Amino acid sequence: MYKKLFTLLLLVLPCHLFAQKNLLKDFPEGFGPKEVGKRLAYRFVDRKHMLHAGKWISYPETFNWTGALKYAAITKDKTLLSLLEKRFEKLTSEEKQLLPIMNHVDLNMFGSLPLELYQITKDKRYFELGMPYADTQWAVPENATPTQKEWASKGFSWQTRLWIDDMYMITIVQTQAYKVTGDRKYLDRAAKEMVLYLDELQRPNGLFYHAPDVPFYWGRGNGWMAAGMTELLRLLPKNSEERPRILKGYETMMKSLKQYQSPTGMWNQLIDEPECWAETSGSAMFTYAMISGVKHGWLNKAEYAPVARKAWLALVPYINDKGDVAEVCVGTNKKNDKQYYYDRPRNVGDSHGQSPYLWCTVALLEK
Repeated sequence: MYKKLFTLLLLVLPCHLFAQKNLLKDFPEGFGPKEVGKRLAYRFVDRKHMLHAGKWISYPETFNWTGALKYAAITKDKTLLSLLEKRFEKLTSEEKQLLPIMNHVDLNMFGSLPLELYQITKDKRYFELGMPYADTQWAVPENATPTQKEWASKGFSWQTRLWIDDMYMITIVQTQAYKVTGDRKYLDRAAKEMVLYLDELQRPNGLFYHAPDVPFYWGRGNGWMAAGMTELLRLLPKNSEERPRILKGYETMMKSLKQYQSPTGMWNQLIDEPECWAETSGSAMFTYAMISGVKHGWLNKAEYAPVARKAWLALVPYINDKGDVAEVCVGTNKKNDKQYYYDRPRNVGDSHGQSPYLWCTVALLEK
């Protein structure tokens, strides 16, 4: 009897209700996260360094490296892990001068990379290299400016500057420190910082200005916020004082992004400008945030899984035969000039774009 009823339900109910759960699992050939991730992760191994100010390993390279490590770990690719670790060994020996100093939000984030290696290998050397980058983000230096000291006196990082980029740079190294120590101070102070940025920069439509004095919804900048909130929501316990505010900010942003997704599946360099060009790094960051939201239950699966799938299917064709992502906005400072964002150069293979694609592959592969 029950078997007949179930058969009847299969005939009567719309097929998409049963297919819904597979929207983030079943992809056409060439679009699967494992095959896409392999192309991108192995591509990193032989890339030239992308330096900050021509001196130190940059944040785009750091996140590209970490993304490749996460991919190697989730796929249990020992060959890739060995290649990535060997490259890091070179960085800490003959290329030691390229290790970033610890005096800026875009440099301290480097600590997230050795701390990722520590989580995978349990090699204490990586822990000892990474932790000072997290700790000095809250340790006020003697030459700090009055503004920096004021931020610190309120319990925030002295590196606070209210640029949306910061909410990944600060969040990622502090959450990594929490993962390897279990000390809630790292998680709590990152969450407090995030609430500050939400209150200062998020607009009623859910999107974020690049900075208080730059009223434009820049794609990748908003992507840093989306990814930063995602990293925190993965870790913050339900009894966290800051979790409801961050979840609300995340949900409001995702609702707005759903509305601004173009018919092609992408998001534009300026999100709310339909005539602006489609940009890959920000689009991939939004996709990562949505995939994670669906899988962790922060977002309604029926509503957001199709959005994330559409985005992923749109993103993959931007990868060329070398494993390089096209249409990546170059590094971008804030500027109160809309045309400035329209005119930003676009690179191929820029690590700003490679890393969020890898985040997407890992999120899709997660159970």
